Amino acid sequence: MAGLVSNLLILFLVFQNICLGFRSPLSVFKRYKETTRLLSNECPGSDRPVISIGLSDFALDIRMRGVTPKQSDTYFCMSVPLPVDDEAYVVDFKPHASMDTVHHMLLFGCNEPSSTENYWDCDKGTCKDKSNILYAWARNAPPTRLPKGVGFRVGGETGGRYFVLQVHYGDVSAFRDKHKDCSGVTLHLTHQKQPLIAGMYLMMSVNTVIPPGEKVVDADIACHYKRFPMHLFAYRVHTHRLGKVVSGYRVRNGQWTLIGRQSPQLPQAFYPVEHPVDVSYDDILAARCVFSGEGRTTETHIGGTANDEMCNFYIMYYMEAQHAVSYMTCTQNANPEMFRNIPQEANIPIPVKSDMLKMMHGHHEETKDTDKSSLLQQAKKEEEEILDQGDFYSLLSKLLGEREDVVRVHKHNPTEKAESDLVAEIANVVQKKDLAREITSHDEGDNTILVRDRIHKFHKLKSTLRPPDHRHFSLQQPKHGEGSWEKEHAGDFHIEEAVEWPGLDLKLGQVSGLALDPENNLVIFHRGDHVWDENSFDSKFVYQQRGLGPIEQNTIIVLNPSNAKLLHSMGKSLFYLPHGLSIDKNGNYWATDVALHQVFKLGANNKEPLLILGVALQPGSDKNHFCQPTDVAVDPITGSIYVSDGYCNSRIIQFSPNGLYVMQWGEGTETSLGRARPGQFRVPHSLAMIPDFSQLCVADRENGRIQCFRLETGEFMKEIKHKSFGRELFAVSYVPGGFLFAVNGMPYPGEAEPVQGFVMNFSTGEIIDTFIPVRKSFEMPHDVVASADKTVFIGDVHARAVWKFAPTETDGEHKLDSSSGRILGRLRGKGSGGLNLGNFFASHKGYSRKGFDRLSTEGSDQEKDEDDGTDSEEECSAPPPPSAPSSS
Repeated sequence: MAGLVSNLLILFLVFQNICLGFRSPLSVFKRYKETTRLLSNECPGSDRPVISIGLSDFALDIRMRGVTPKQSDTYFCMSVPLPVDDEAYVVDFKPHASMDTVHHMLLFGCNEPSSTENYWDCDKGTCKDKSNILYAWARNAPPTRLPKGVGFRVGGETGGRYFVLQVHYGDVSAFRDKHKDCSGVTLHLTHQKQPLIAGMYLMMSVNTVIPPGEKVVDADIACHYKRFPMHLFAYRVHTHRLGKVVSGYRVRNGQWTLIGRQSPQLPQAFYPVEHPVDVSYDDILAARCVFSGEGRTTETHIGGTANDEMCNFYIMYYMEAQHAVSYMTCTQNANPEMFRNIPQEANIPIPVKSDMLKMMHGHHEETKDTDKSSLLQQAKKEEEEILDQGDFYSLLSKLLGEREDVVRVHKHNPTEKAESDLVAEIANVVQKKDLAREITSHDEGDNTILVRDRIHKFHKLKSTLRPPDHRHFSLQQPKHGEGSWEKEHAGDFHIEEAVEWPGLDLKLGQVSGLALDPENNLVIFHRGDHVWDENSFDSKFVYQQRGLGPIEQNTIIVLNPSNAKLLHSMGKSLFYLPHGLSIDKNGNYWATDVALHQVFKLGANNKEPLLILGVALQPGSDKNHFCQPTDVAVDPITGSIYVSDGYCNSRIIQFSPNGLYVMQWGEGTETSLGRARPGQFRVPHSLAMIPDFSQLCVADRENGRIQCFRLETGEFMKEIKHKSFGRELFAVSYVPGGFLFAVNGMPYPGEAEPVQGFVMNFSTGEIIDTFIPVRKSFEMPHDVVASADKTVFIGDVHARAVWKFAPTETDGEHKLDSSSGRILGRLRGKGSGGLNLGNFFASHKGYSRKGFDRLSTEGSDQEKDEDDGTDSEEECSAPPPPSAPSSS
């Protein structure tokens, strides 16, 4: 009968996966079958390792396969394949272990386990490729559920395809009866795309030494954060027996903000960050572990055995999916001096009663005959002590053994729950059986009473709200004849700031234009000491600051795009208010000046212009005059010149290669008529030549859109407009092969669309990716240029800065900052994807691993009832004249 049920379950799961459109139902069946065969008859319930939960969710049981460790400090590893081929997200972890037998468990994600055996000694490693820590458990810690909308990404094109469970068995005296261990964790996974991706940041001391008898010893860890913003939602501490308190902080501008603080002798759960903490580029993450060497007779080092210590501060965080990094580490102290200002709380141990320690450690022998009411009273007293420390998560988790929806803290508009709602939620969780740990019958009544007695303690807790959905656009192949769109463009694609590029710190004036020359060098057009502000023009657009003369600095600078080294500069005493810049295939510079109302053609090595269009300082609207022209584009095939004109004219003008007027198109937008029609402009601000499609695209700034026209006729071809552009779209650039890049403007008051960069499929107009800087912030990004390898540069007039962005790899691999990378290079074991601390620790003087070479980020502390003493990120922003749009 059990076999029939198992087979029916498999058939149902295969059918479900086919209905959901998963790629390989046969491989799903095979993997389910293999997993079931490996586990069958070893551990209770192991014949059902995968359990369906609705249409899109399932549970995966990962358990040791009936092992019996023969010596203390044994590390066993085993692997389980992700039973589906498509991308999935882990949203819940439910442990099955007791500290009576298990010191700690770690769950890794990777693509290739170190062994294909049912289980193996972890000396062989965990993963052959790089591994990410997804979960950690110790000291009877309760379950961990992620906030709504957040998940660890696995499977698909970028996520790991295997889970590797590492179990560290401390004192194996519990196995004297030769019983088999089935410790492990149940994962709740979903196929529903999560807008926020979870990750683990591990802070770990690697060189702390605790002198014997020393009363207080501090271990400090600190690293500069150099990535996109992350939001911290949970933390966990870990030391061995000598640890008294572990505290973690974000340090910004000298201000210390607590992430979490806890005694490592309490259940080592992932506790919620009480007040949401965000971490931005160049913040510092800092942690301190406080130890005491009292009772030891020899030095204690960081290591992996019972004689050693560890200082770990784990942080669970989430990031926007497009920026997400799944695992980061910090193993150094980048700024020891700053710890003089660490909050005093970090130095104060958290007292833990010995009776409570025994209770949490699973030593119940002394209480077998204790009166039930007095036990309940003692438990309530002890739980209140934990509550006073802010550990609400621990209480609910331990009592309910289930999902902690009522104790989640989230940054998106948290709302207080009424006390009655909390009671109802708790009651619902208590009754829930799906993935729930059954509350034993003899404690159920008392636990329910205890929960209700403690309700007033939870009135400040926030309920979780799902973050706003993030729009996702899928790519489509262009129709035949619409240009080339390579297949690989349809995959995951993401742009991130090149944070090590030093060009952000160039001393520039207002950056108005960017271009790449034929050698792919970056050319910047800036205004030196001149500024476009409300005093620059009168109501007829005549420049009012001619008395200042032309800009005396070189306004065109050429940089090496890799290291921002200055290669060449020119343009001194030529311009009053630079605006647009482009470079033709012969390397000639084409520049516009909104004060002079002119267009210039400059040779790269000529001080005098090769061609000038327009009349200096005379605005106009005929064939010979411009009015604040904004940009130029040159057809690489015909040599035809196209000028966007401009702030006070709403037209595109075509000239022959030698500067003769050919034609023009465009008109102003009648704002009273509602939506702008094709061919109407409100500041045609930037041009992009699309030779693949014989089109010219215009960033129609104040209409917040891109318009594209046929080069030969000026015929309107299409509009690209998205809500996420907001009201203004400043610049557009094209890369042959199908990529269109753009930047928008700051949102109007009361509007929410952020200023950011966009990557689009030119054929479909759909957004592939958006990107923002990590260092500083966009203020008024004015121009964008992209190279064939999709490296992107953005110039900002207000920030007077130039950012460099580059495409990232899609395999989930992310480099650590250089300092951490150097240390980790010493930690990695041969053939192991994880941290081989055993070899590293063994290099420290006085360390003896006693035959152990353990792959682990947590070491051993064989728990005993008695301590026997052994060492065990300016243009005018003023309102314009009624007839003209705002300047910039």
